[in-house]
Amino acid sequence: MPSFVTRGRVTVALLAVAIIGLAAVTITGPAPLAAHTTADTTDAWLSRLDGKYRQLFDANSPNGGIPLIHALNYYDTYNKAYNVSDRDIDAVLTFYGSTTFHGLNDAMWSKYKLGEVVNEKDAAGNPATANPWRTNPVILGAARPAASIESLQRRGATFILCNNALTILSGMVAQQRGLSPEAVYADMKANILPGVTLVPGMVVAIDKAQQAGVSYHRQ
Repeated sequence: MPSFVTRGRVTVALLAVAIIGLAAVTITGPAPLAAHTTADTTDAWLSRLDGKYRQLFDANSPNGGIPLIHALNYYDTYNKAYNVSDRDIDAVLTFYGSTTFHGLNDAMWSKYKLGEVVNEKDAAGNPATANPWRTNPVILGAARPAASIESLQRRGATFILCNNALTILSGMVAQQRGLSPEAVYADMKANILPGVTLVPGMVVAIDKAQQAGVSYHRQ
């Protein structure tokens, strides 16, 4: 695989990671780090899903913010059409593939110019220098703060971030910037959004969720 130098090539690489689940990705130059094992292996996030209605939204691509709308609609439709309160609803949304960096805070988006890396724009059409999903995502041409990560968290939604993806993609960013993969990974890991759980691998997290009876929604 050629070296990732341009934004376009990095974007293609991220999409490839999303499609093939990270298993066969290779990078020219130093080999990617092995996945760290400091992510939550207790599955505490799963044990906290105690609502009657539980669904995992499998979002390996931003898709213009539509995964957030689906999670919002999950809460709103049960509220309005079925008279179910938020306390009985558990939505889970995933960060891996090309949504991996959406689980990081604004400081990381600014420091590593992640908007350029994943081709995410701000409201003015410039590469995003802050996490576009955190507080006020622009979806279908309009600002939709009710669909933001923080708004959904206040309603009880759970967000999980894949450590395998973070390890590999932080290494790609480090290679592009001429930085230490270990340092960039550690920096990003220390700046995961509040309330977002780092899980060892999304393929296992999704499997465990389905074993626990959580329904599945592919984005």
